[in-house]
Amino acid sequence: MIERTNAAMFKGDPLTLVGPEIKVGDPAPSFKLVGKDLADVDSTSFRGKVRVLSVAPSLDTPVCAAQTRTFNKEAVGLSDDVVILSVSLDLPFALARFCGAEGVERVITASDYKYRVFGEAYGVYIRELGLLARAVFVIARDNKVVYAEYVSELTNEPNYAAALQAVAAAL
Repeated sequence: MIERTNAAMFKGDPLTLVGPEIKVGDPAPSFKLVGKDLADVDSTSFRGKVRVLSVAPSLDTPVCAAQTRTFNKEAVGLSDDVVILSVSLDLPFALARFCGAEGVERVITASDYKYRVFGEAYGVYIRELGLLARAVFVIARDNKVVYAEYVSELTNEPNYAAALQAVAAAL
């Protein structure tokens, strides 16, 4: 498997991301995740829609929680043709607790804990921490990646405005 050294940082310490760097124009890799209700969430379920994949290390951290809350807030103004998926390695029970406590209803939360294919397919698996790196991908209806952001410092939030511009352009 491809390993990208110094591809991200955590509080200034370099990290290795496992998997390829997904770029604009690439076909979106397929995946299988587990939702907060323990049901499988398959990438093919959302074909024909514009998809935002909001990737975070853990919803139990302030920046990851803020990222998910921000996308949930932004989702209210988006078309029904847009799906926002928050992906982490958190257990489904933690995802359900978080969504209930935070009122997250417009973002679908899902975990890579069971199948462990998403992290490597999207090049966000952190070898040193066993978590997923912060990233955002926007996938158009034709399953092509139209926006890819790997946040270089995990303690920083992603560029929401740029991701949402990519969503608008993909509609």
